[in-house]
Amino acid sequence: MPSPADRTDSTLVIGLGRFGSAVAATLDRLGREVLAVESNPSLVRQWTGRIPLVEADATDPEALEQLGATEFGTAVVGVATSLEASVLITGNLVDLETPQIWAKAVSRAHGRILQRIGAHHVVYPEFDAGQRAAHLVSGRMLDYIEMEKGGFTIVKMRSPAELHGFTIGESKVRSRYGVTIFGLMSPGEPFEYATSETLVSASDVLVVGGDASLLERFALRS
Repeated sequence: MPSPADRTDSTLVIGLGRFGSAVAATLDRLGREVLAVESNPSLVRQWTGRIPLVEADATDPEALEQLGATEFGTAVVGVATSLEASVLITGNLVDLETPQIWAKAVSRAHGRILQRIGAHHVVYPEFDAGQRAAHLVSGRMLDYIEMEKGGFTIVKMRSPAELHGFTIGESKVRSRYGVTIFGLMSPGEPFEYATSETLVSASDVLVVGGDASLLERFALRS
């Protein structure tokens, strides 16, 4: 078995549900070396010819070894609806000493199990999408990306009226609200990185970063 340092930078994606197929198709489109593994014949037929794909049962460690799983530096476990299959596949990858294992979880309890058996990264697509939607439904934010749980966040939002006609330096956003304007987008213009001399208008969309709670309060002013 190759040592972790000898693995390639290719990615093995196991499970072609909505999450797994999006990961595999995006990596393939970006020109990254990727191989998808799916045991459901109907999904195999759906994706054959569109992405590199093999039909195999990844809960079987021998099947993983036969398809060359030991050569991959990263594996993504997109199987989550079956807790048993998710745990077995993740455990198999841990046994194969896969350097980076990303696993999808459907609950916090599921995620804790995956972490305990050795998954390096656990993602919660449904939870994250729901949380993001909750921040957007008010209409004050146009996009929301939480970089760290309960910590640094980046949002895209309409410019508050009190900033219109003032430069970022004049509005003292950082000292008054505790957030940082990284850039802005004006209609028909390319993205502009913000400086203290950047003038904000009513039609501008701002890209702002900071603590999530401070960003919420700042967005309420728009």
